[in-house]
Amino acid sequence: MTIRTAEMERLQELYEERENNLVFLYGRTGMQQHELMQRFLEGKKYVFYSASECSNDMQREFFANCISDSCQVDIIRNDYETLFNRIKSGEASKLVLIIDHVENILKKDDAFMDNILKLKQKKLYPGPVMIVFMTDSIVFAEQDFPELMENRIKKFDVILKFTELKFLDVVRRFPHYSVSQSIEVYGVIGGVPEYLAHWDDRRTLKENICRVILKEDGFLHQEARRYLSAELREYGVYQTILASIASGREKLNDIFLYTGYSRPKISVYMKNLAGFEVIGKVSSFETGGWDNAKKGVYRIQNTFLNFWYKFVFPNQSQLRMMGPEKFYDKYIAPDIDRYFNNTFQKVCMEYLELSSAVNQLPIRIEKMGTWVGKKGTIDIIAQDKIRSTIVGMCSWSEDMFTYDMYERLLKNMKDAKVKSEYCYLFSAKKFEDRLIAASKEDSHIVIVDMNEM
Repeated sequence: MTIRTAEMERLQELYEERENNLVFLYGRTGMQQHELMQRFLEGKKYVFYSASECSNDMQREFFANCISDSCQVDIIRNDYETLFNRIKSGEASKLVLIIDHVENILKKDDAFMDNILKLKQKKLYPGPVMIVFMTDSIVFAEQDFPELMENRIKKFDVILKFTELKFLDVVRRFPHYSVSQSIEVYGVIGGVPEYLAHWDDRRTLKENICRVILKEDGFLHQEARRYLSAELREYGVYQTILASIASGREKLNDIFLYTGYSRPKISVYMKNLAGFEVIGKVSSFETGGWDNAKKGVYRIQNTFLNFWYKFVFPNQSQLRMMGPEKFYDKYIAPDIDRYFNNTFQKVCMEYLELSSAVNQLPIRIEKMGTWVGKKGTIDIIAQDKIRSTIVGMCSWSEDMFTYDMYERLLKNMKDAKVKSEYCYLFSAKKFEDRLIAASKEDSHIVIVDMNEM
């Protein structure tokens, strides 16, 4: 397991405070927040309760049984005021009370939150207590929870989201891989810790994809269905939309023409997918070239689902008949290198972000994005507070980053009406001699070899 140092340290800081704490911790499935919580609880007194989907009366009965077992106390009544009066650590140390799948209580029983706040305010259990709410429902955490809490959300000391690991974490996780091999992993399964745990850096990209994704008993073979079905209904509609986007139909009208679904229906389902962090609308970095920017473009931002609906979903019949290895050679291998262009762009952004954080760039980045034009794209635009600008171009699949490619970047900058103090040029392979010479003569041009990142 990759230790999430920042999250662990933040929780420990709160635990060591003398005051009572209320924490909301969330992240999609696979982020290993439960494994981290188990490590955090080592050596601490705690009560852990996983809320079920059931009636309010049954919920309180289960909660009472849990407190009774954990704290070795008898409980006669199972209202929440009584329950929280009966918890105890048995010593002077702070007690940690964890309620997992907390949405199953918060959505149904107002008395629960009322008494949680009393508990935090020391009106019930007098000893120090750290209360942790947990959920793996992104939709609940980011849509329902703020509405349910209203002004009470101010009572939370920390709201902590577990996000995917960054590329640097992936590199550290696979010591037997080169940087380029780690980029390939990142492009197939992203930074989801649970996915990464099933990847073997002593095997090739093909071997891992066949073993983990394509084989019927592979860990991720049914992951698309499992993940989407967890919070979304009408699975077939969502699959159709995602397959449409993955095939290059990235605008609402293109999806409408391809699927035959009405525009209002598509809009509703796209909104649900965005709320579940599966897709995102591509918003070009704000420049003066708005008229030349492409608008209304959607992309699948969930890395694994993007791979699945691009390569596997449209060809499942062939996979059944051909088997994983032959399927990979015919349907994945020919396009996989071009597919990693977007991954390399993301990695280059992370490189600039990290370099800025350690003062290794000529500017301190405040905002960064991409400009998607009607005739071309600027992979990276980054600015500081006073709008000093870095533009970047990333070359993964091309055999050489040429001077002509640099001139194409300058043309796209003209269309975007953006000027920059520096051009950062990233290559996964090599640079043309003419471009290397230009970078030595002009400090405005910075070339970055992938293996130096």
